[in-house]
Amino acid sequence: MCENPRVDMDGPAVAELTADVAAAVARRVTEVHQDVNETIIREIPQLRDDRPVLTLLVSSVDSNIDTCLQIMRSRIGLDAVRAPTAAVEYARRLAQRGTPLTALLRSYRVGHACFYDWLLRELAEQTKDPEMISAATMSMSRIVAGYIDRISEQMVAAYADERQNWLRNRGAALAARIRDLLSGERIDVSAAEVTLGYPLDQYHVGVVCWAGDGAGAAEITRLERAISQLAGQAGCRGEPLFLPRDESTAWAWLPLGTEDAFDSAAAGTISMDTGIHFAFGGAAHGPAGFRVTHQQAVAARAVMLAAESPAPRAVTFSQVAPVAMMLTARDLLRPWVLSTLAALATDDEQHARLRETLLVFLHSGGSYQTAAERLMLSENTVQYQVRQAAESLGRPVGDDRDDVELALRASHWLGSSVLRPATGFDAESPRFRSDAG
Repeated sequence: MCENPRVDMDGPAVAELTADVAAAVARRVTEVHQDVNETIIREIPQLRDDRPVLTLLVSSVDSNIDTCLQIMRSRIGLDAVRAPTAAVEYARRLAQRGTPLTALLRSYRVGHACFYDWLLRELAEQTKDPEMISAATMSMSRIVAGYIDRISEQMVAAYADERQNWLRNRGAALAARIRDLLSGERIDVSAAEVTLGYPLDQYHVGVVCWAGDGAGAAEITRLERAISQLAGQAGCRGEPLFLPRDESTAWAWLPLGTEDAFDSAAAGTISMDTGIHFAFGGAAHGPAGFRVTHQQAVAARAVMLAAESPAPRAVTFSQVAPVAMMLTARDLLRPWVLSTLAALATDDEQHARLRETLLVFLHSGGSYQTAAERLMLSENTVQYQVRQAAESLGRPVGDDRDDVELALRASHWLGSSVLRPATGFDAESPRFRSDAG
């Protein structure tokens, strides 16, 4: 033992003690491997639940421990260190499976703490000299932390590269098969199912999802995670089919099995990533249904994107079907809304309130009581506002009721783009409004 009160952390005595500690821990390396692996699996559920790659996790942990002990025993410089093959492969596999990078990095922090405890306990067995303990502790801390820092950087790079390659290659194969399905041409259904890893002889719900606050590979990971969570909460019968479309948009199909209904309200219960939006098609069966429900989801999204007011987080095609189909003739839509609603199409707060009341009234089957309950107004107020709406229409509410309701739906979703400015002259409705004189 060294009794020098001033011990050089980089001196040969400390280096020898550090090597002795590493050698002693290496003699019990099987126990160390087991302890560190069990700690990581216990502390990080995302890794524990991914059973198909647990063996690779164990290999990664074991090889990192062995490499770090060898560095300490042989005094190898960290500049020469490269990540063990098993560790790199584990990072790549997590990237392929969409496991968050944060889970991988946390495994290194948790493993570091557990492994370092083994070193400290062995150090206490090797010497009782406080100066040597202090110097060796600092030396070992620098080596282990430096190793973890260097390996973590390599893991991040391996994960990012593999994630991009995986999405690109997988996306190309999926896109080709999905393009065939969406074309409506006859295809080999069995071959398509093998490529997609997704059964087609079932009910599906098509989804278009997108992130409104960013772009890049990280956004696609967010979208894929949100679709997976949505499928789980909605009780889907298997894994959803997911296809990135660009840096912030993806298509997906949710498998319903023999069920012909889907509760889209599940999208509103996802607590994470509130910046993600969903447009749903209706439940449809088989390869033809695969195509139809997707087309409906695309049409529902078009309505959400055309809306001037903030769109809800999730919309189903059934909610917006008439408006979605009207959008295919946008040049005709606004003149038709203006003609159908007359002065009720004026874009101001008063007429917006009348339009909302009339729409709810019509949806309620013409019941003042039901409309009052939905609007949380008195029946007298609803009756008064319906009369005012009729005056703005210039005819009884019952006249052309279907047209009026469709025009109200269009104005509800599309806002100012199909309404008449509150003041001034409108070229598409060549007359001055009453409030303009």
